[in-house]
Parts: sequence; structure tokens; C-alpha cells
Amino acid sequence: MAIISVTISAILVFFIVPLTILFFIYLTNVLLLIYQRNGEVKADPLSDVWDNARKTVASFWDIYARIWHGYELHGVENLPEGPGILVYYHGAIPVDYLYFLSRLFLWKKRLCLSVADHFVFRLPGLKLLLEVTGVMPGTREECLTALKNGHLVSISPGGVREALFSDESYQLMWGNRKGFAQVALDAKVPIIPMYTQNVREGYRMFKERRFFRRLYESTRLPFTPPYGGLPVKFRTYIGEPIPYDPNITTDELAEKVTSDCAVLYCVSRYVKANFLLSFQTKTAVQALIKKHQTIPGSIWKALLERFDKHCK
Repeated sequence: MAIISVTISAILVFFIVPLTILFFIYLTNVLLLIYQRNGEVKADPLSDVWDNARKTVASFWDIYARIWHGYELHGVENLPEGPGILVYYHGAIPVDYLYFLSRLFLWKKRLCLSVADHFVFRLPGLKLLLEVTGVMPGTREECLTALKNGHLVSISPGGVREALFSDESYQLMWGNRKGFAQVALDAKVPIIPMYTQNVREGYRMFKERRFFRRLYESTRLPFTPPYGGLPVKFRTYIGEPIPYDPNITTDELAEKVTSDCAVLYCVSRYVKANFLLSFQTKTAVQALIKKHQTIPGSIWKALLERFDKHCK
């Protein structure tokens, strides 16, 4: 009985906060269903009719963000007035991104549509929440339509793989993904890099990953459970936008991308613009990480930053 009690206690310590977040997410969906049925709301989930419900949800998550992580958002002025693509680093649990969405809506009354992995849409009981918050599978056509309608669209090129297998070194795991860059070129919109400080210190994955990596690559499902939930300091930084320039040539884009990376001066002029733009975006996100993050990440430093008002 003693061993069982210790085991249960350890599990609770490791997983209680991630499970609490999951509980709150499902509770949010239930509240939206109640709002829909009581008000007999049949409007498009992305319409302004849902703004009151969105404000209530955003206020709840913003209070949670302030209390548990002392959340701060910097660089909102870098967001364009019109459409654009936000590209961000994916933590073990993207709760920091949920905080960002909430505060953006409260500050600017602006909805940012989110590209999510296909497995998210298989989760039971979250359909209305995903629709009201603008979560979408992220096909090229859907992204172009959203941008054409003036929305911000966010994507993490590393996705679930980055969430599961990156660590306190904050390594980006984008592979060969550059579809977001092609969408930005097609839609003629800027790309805006974004990063949340200490996101890996708040929530982590277990170190032994070989088995889980094989399992993920064969199923594309996230079987590795996150743990942690320590009240470390979270600060989200929005970087300067990488503008769409209709007059720039591939050679000029290559020179712009490689200006701070001499080893890539030999990039061929035949390399596609979407590759160069995706590389430029990756460099911008890495620059935010280098500027604002202690590497390797330190849980103790991240906890102490909750009390250090001068550390920004």
C-alpha cells in the first residue's frame, strides 16, 4: 500500500497540471455548448455573434496565465493590421500559444486562426471549441481563404514532432517543411516570427525517446505524455515581420537571407523562393530564441524570473 501511495503521489506531481489544463479545455467546450443552446446560436462560429463567448473564454485563460505563469506578451505592435502568417516554436504543451490567443483577443479583439495537426480533430468532444477559436487543418486552400478574408493565420512548422522531441536546447525541428512560405508568397502577406520564453521549462517530455519516436513516426499520434507544469515565467515575443516584396528577385532574397550566415553565400540562384523564405523565417525564430532564452533551459532560473521584474 505504501508503494502504491508513493506511485500515485508521484504521478499526480508529474501530471496534475497538464491534466488540469486538459480538464479546463474540455470545460471550456462544455460552456460554449451551454452558451450555444441557451442562446439558440446558429451563426457561423467565426462570426461576431460569438465574440461575447470568446471574450469570456479569453478572460478565463488570461487570468490563469497571469496567476500561474506571470504571462507577458511583447511585440504586438509588430503584427500587421491586415493578414499575415505567425510562425512559432512548439512547446511540449502549447498552452503559451493559448495564452497568446486569449490576450490578443482581449487587447485587440482580433481572432488569429490556428493550423493544427490532424490528430487534434480526432479528439472527442472539442468540435465547437475548435470552430469558435478558429482551429483548422491548414490545407493550402483554407489558409489562402483565411488570409484573403483578412485574418492572421498561425502555424508551427515543427508541429507535434517538435513538441515531443525537442528539449531544453530549444532545437527547431522543421525538417523540410516550407509550405507556409509558399502560402505567404501566394497570398502576398508577411511572415511574423514568435517565441515564448521558458516554454520548455514549464512543460517537458521524458528523455527516453527512441521507442516513442518510432511509435510516432509510424502512427503520427503523440503517445508521449508531457509532465511538469511548474509556475515558471512565460514571456511571448513577437518579432519584426518578414515582409512580402513583389519586386524582390530570388537572388536578392538569397542575399537577404544569407547576410548573417556566410556559409550560405553559395546558395544557387535557382533555389526556389519558398525555400529561401522558410530559411529566413527559421533564422528569425532562432534569433528570438537566442536573444530571450537561456540555453540549455534552466527550471530554477525560469522560476526566479517570476520575481525579477527587470529581466525582459
